[in-house]
Amino acid sequence: MILFNKYKINWHLLFSRLPIFIFSISLLLFTIWPWLTGSAKSSRTIVVYGFSILAEVMNQGIFPAFSSEWEDSTGEKVNFISSFAGSGTITNQIIMGVPAEVAILSLELDAMRLLDKNVLTDSSWKDLPNKGVLNLTPFIFLVRPGNPKNIKDFSDLGRGGIGIVHPDPLTSGGAQWAILAEYGSASLNGNKSNAYSQLLAIWKNVVAQAASARAARTQFENGFGDVLVTYEQEALFDKSRGRLIADIIYPKSTILSEHTVVVVSKNISDKQKELVDAFINFLWSETAQRIFVKFGFRSINEDLNDNKQFGKIEKPFMVEDLGGWTKAKKEIIEDIWKAKVLEEIKK
Repeated sequence: MILFNKYKINWHLLFSRLPIFIFSISLLLFTIWPWLTGSAKSSRTIVVYGFSILAEVMNQGIFPAFSSEWEDSTGEKVNFISSFAGSGTITNQIIMGVPAEVAILSLELDAMRLLDKNVLTDSSWKDLPNKGVLNLTPFIFLVRPGNPKNIKDFSDLGRGGIGIVHPDPLTSGGAQWAILAEYGSASLNGNKSNAYSQLLAIWKNVVAQAASARAARTQFENGFGDVLVTYEQEALFDKSRGRLIADIIYPKSTILSEHTVVVVSKNISDKQKELVDAFINFLWSETAQRIFVKFGFRSINEDLNDNKQFGKIEKPFMVEDLGGWTKAKKEIIEDIWKAKVLEEIKK
């Protein structure tokens, strides 16, 4: 103990930087591995960070499909180093310096944070196809089998005796989408005066929070709460594999989340740019969009949304209907949820 105090080791700083150090060593080993093993075939690597629910579709679908396409056209193998966590978490990691070349974020707000922190030099994601929006998924509920609490809409989440599992807005992009859904489902449908009351009642019933939508799903599966507010994709992917032990409830009105791709140009060498550009273009190709649909995401191309498991939403809305992310962040998340709802809950 005396030795530690003598040198005044900043353990918080040390452990905060540890993931970046480990990732950098892993990236170095991954890059030189073909040479260490004597592989004669040329190999390239792309570093991709993504929000939590992208893990399966990227690892099992998108990465193999692009790798195959690139190898067929160039003869080069492509490997991916990837990391998936809450959108706020991966944004913080990129700000701290992890060598991500491409990031797929739950919401444009995190791309704006990267711009504010000078990780990005401009809002170039808006120059990508569909202004950088890769795919969509609405916010729905998962309830216990048979829906014993008879939950049908957002207004039901505020009833007495309901326990809600929710991702944490401080680290999860999905949680911020959920707040907009909980508020906007009332404010955009003739009940603006009741929107605050609905949001407050819902958050009074939150019994568990987690760092990401995926982690919140794990809490729900472990028996916490009566209902989980989450992405439709989370439910449909497990349902398609016969692994969903819950019922899906589609509220009458809910938000369609839009997921944003950013290219971290400062981490991309001139030699690497052609490969990264090809990968970015592939993400909006019909091949990739069909893979997203197969894994439960909704394509930006409505003609490709032929997944029969997609549920019907009577009154869907977008963040633009709430004035866009800058306005929604300030007026709903900051001024209403953070400044009023959380303060009221603490009383």
